[in-house]
Amino acid sequence: MNKTRLFKKSLLAVTITTATLASQHALAAGFQLNAQSATGLGRAFAGDAVIADNASVMARNPAAMALFDEMELSLGLTSITSMIEVKDAQYTVFNGSGYTTSSSNYDDAGDTSFVPNIHLVVPVNDKFAWGVNAYSNFGTKTEFDSSFAASEYGGLTDVKSFNLGLAGSYRVNEQWSFGAGLDLIYGEGTLKRTTSPTLSAVLTSGASTSFTALDTKADGWALGFNVGTVFELDDKNRFGFSYRYSPDLEAEGNITKLGTTYENDTLHMPLPDMAEFSGFHKIEDTKFAVHYSVQWIGWSEFDKLTADKAGHINNYEWQDGMHYSIGGTYYLNSDWTLRAGYMHDTSAQDQVTSISVPDSDRNWFSAGFTYHIDDKSNVDFGFTYLMGEDVKVDESTQSPSNPNLTLSSVSATTHADAILMGLQYSRSF
Repeated sequence: MNKTRLFKKSLLAVTITTATLASQHALAAGFQLNAQSATGLGRAFAGDAVIADNASVMARNPAAMALFDEMELSLGLTSITSMIEVKDAQYTVFNGSGYTTSSSNYDDAGDTSFVPNIHLVVPVNDKFAWGVNAYSNFGTKTEFDSSFAASEYGGLTDVKSFNLGLAGSYRVNEQWSFGAGLDLIYGEGTLKRTTSPTLSAVLTSGASTSFTALDTKADGWALGFNVGTVFELDDKNRFGFSYRYSPDLEAEGNITKLGTTYENDTLHMPLPDMAEFSGFHKIEDTKFAVHYSVQWIGWSEFDKLTADKAGHINNYEWQDGMHYSIGGTYYLNSDWTLRAGYMHDTSAQDQVTSISVPDSDRNWFSAGFTYHIDDKSNVDFGFTYLMGEDVKVDESTQSPSNPNLTLSSVSATTHADAILMGLQYSRSF
């Protein structure tokens, strides 16, 4: 095998590995950004599976629809701004006869996305209610431009997911309510990678400074379900539990692997199941309530990525994650409701890390308010600053024909923060 062919196969292998890993990360992995409610955003989603202050609760727990006496509509928009930094980065590349090392720092690979949501809950009688909604569990973009020296480890990842839901709830008695729903999930992703100028010069015998290693787009649908229950101890204390099943998402598109393009291939992307327990307690003879949530996310579903034609693409070795959140609500007067919350969110990654997937444990600091326009309508605003941690990353590309030959490598520290802001209008009928 000649050197040019060897480089092409090796670099296509590593770039499709990092790109598909990033797409999984973006759809539902360690940098998960909730966007279904401005109200929940303002309290770090503490108690969101049971509070039921507007129709968006059906996205967390279908049983909570039983808490409504009137038809309720919520319309919202969330902006998600991610700030991704690569620092202390050293990129080492084989230039055909030896190795060259250069700095590969990058100030900001994040972007801003706007994610809409709509929720409608319709009580039929004092026992049964149904609802429909549309929202996204993700909406952001990660992009490294041509100034990033280790470009085969960066590039463009633009992934979106949309959830269309239909659910129903049934009140058994004054204490217990149950609910269930279906989730129709649509996902799409655009992934692009190019090699560094040094490797490009070798690949093209000096004729070009740009070599496209990966350029693909895939989309697909999946069908999941969710179930939940609510227990009302009394009118001031209640608990909620929900479980969401997420199947593999089958995304169809052209996949390039090891120099071969597989047209109309199907990529099987595993999505995590989730379970959540929430509590809400209005303190007697006060205007204050405390609420909390514990959520489990089955990130260990990301053990590997495969395609029907291209076959095995990559191993992940991710671990399950947890969210722990606590918040408070202050009912100031008939016009204003104030809220705040904190969440600790554990990383999905364990031993395997990546520049294109800047994952870590995260801390959410949230605040928000509701302004009641009248007794039928209100406006919500929520703000969250999400703080990540520094993570040490070491990635390398080995020659498939000679495991002792490292074609390129990068050593760096990644850090990812995010700002989320949500605005929402709710009305009862």
